[in-house]
Amino acid sequence: HLNNGTSRVKIFFTPTVPHCSMSTLIGLSIRVKLLRSLPPRFKVDIYVSPGSHMQEGQVNKQLNDKERVAAALENSHLIQVVNKCLTATSEF
Repeated sequence: HLNNGTSRVKIFFTPTVPHCSMSTLIGLSIRVKLLRSLPPRFKVDIYVSPGSHMQEGQVNKQLNDKERVAAALENSHLIQVVNKCLTATSEF
């Protein structure tokens, strides 16, 4: 959901299974892609679709906590993994 008037983007994504261990990585990858693509005035909120993950509240909290996101983006290994997730390949 994009609200250009308030400069907010709200994204809901559905993990493949309710116990998906990659949910935070998927959400972080979505956040990074949007931060790189949108003008800096936009605030981005990322959520697991309601009822789609066993730890929905914890995942949502991690994905929208500024300090946790900043710490994750300072982790060189994690940012390499995120960049790999965002790299388009022609193999598919």
